[in-house]
Amino acid sequence: MKYLLDTDHLSILQRQVGKDYSNLSTRMTHYPLSDFAVSTVTFHEQTLGSHAYINRARNLDDVVKGYEMMTRLVSDFKVLPLVSFDVGAAATFDRLQSQRIQLAKMDARIAAIALFRGLILLTRNHRDFSKVTGLLTEDWTL
Repeated sequence: MKYLLDTDHLSILQRQVGKDYSNLSTRMTHYPLSDFAVSTVTFHEQTLGSHAYINRARNLDDVVKGYEMMTRLVSDFKVLPLVSFDVGAAATFDRLQSQRIQLAKMDARIAAIALFRGLILLTRNHRDFSKVTGLLTEDWTL
């Protein structure tokens, strides 16, 4: 595995529409699927999104749609390896926190996983992730 998909890149793949999707999916076809992974942090973020959608539902159709989103989420996460926020990533996260980098907690956890595992993070969020010294990022939607 070489690449860690940030939540934004995974969301683009899940939507399967638009130029960003076309660029990203075309580029990914040049690599074996085994080169890509997603993090448990991304799974957490997307689970929270589905949960929030269900909680905001104003009718049964929206509740059904929310649970369908959760079902698709579980299916999507069966395709790529899931990289855990483990003890090594936690130590890297602590180091990032001690540097007082202005980065959202979930982003810092994703960055820590990529740094600890030596993975290139695929993301559109260069502005925030560029603050992390040593983190390699690429935007494949361009």
